[in-house]
Amino acid sequence: MQEEFPIRLTMVIPCYNEAANIPLILERFKTVATENSGIKILLVDNGSTDNSADVLAENITLHPYAETIRVPVNQGYGYGILQGLKHCDSEFFGWMHADMQTDPGDVTKAFEILKNNKFSKNIYIKGERRGRPFADNIFTAGMSLFESFYLGTMLWDINAQPNIMHRSFYEQWENPPFDFSLDLYAYFKACKSKLKIVRFDVLFPERIHGVSSWNSGFQSKLKFIKRTIDFSIKLKKSIKGT
Repeated sequence: MQEEFPIRLTMVIPCYNEAANIPLILERFKTVATENSGIKILLVDNGSTDNSADVLAENITLHPYAETIRVPVNQGYGYGILQGLKHCDSEFFGWMHADMQTDPGDVTKAFEILKNNKFSKNIYIKGERRGRPFADNIFTAGMSLFESFYLGTMLWDINAQPNIMHRSFYEQWENPPFDFSLDLYAYFKACKSKLKIVRFDVLFPERIHGVSSWNSGFQSKLKFIKRTIDFSIKLKKSIKGT
């Protein structure tokens, strides 16, 4: 099947201590890969300290549409994604979370958008979350308004998944961040590069297994805000320097 339909889209999924979710990800992507033979997934064991490596080794050979690489030491969410992107050989690629709060079926929707846009190089596809708790919506709105005002570019729901782009856009990146700021970096760069930004609705249910590595309470949100603001300052300085 893969030989008849060359891979056009690779989805990178960084996994940090997601052993319980890995079999679910692989199983649910089976339908996506069957319906769209031009899609594959690359699971990145991002320095996990649980038994994610063993679970991947046991399951990956059962799913021909999936590959895996390992990052020995966790250096951040963004770092894991970037290591995955380096291994992608498809024309389009992107990323999404491993926590199953982003439905693999959303990749099917994104692939249809690519088709409808004749696989244009000048497109950036990004989900827009629905069905979230009120407090999370307020947090997202506040961060979106701050970033839009501070960076002078309209940005909304910055950390929504999935994110999909053409490799020619990725090849223009310079010093992308290794943490959760990667979502902001890529989205902002896409806007400044005047790519066609296509947003589509995605549901965002509760986690099935595990605990978020950043959204686990008020203190974690404060740390996330501080890191994001610190990176935004660097990003704005880099704009002035160009």
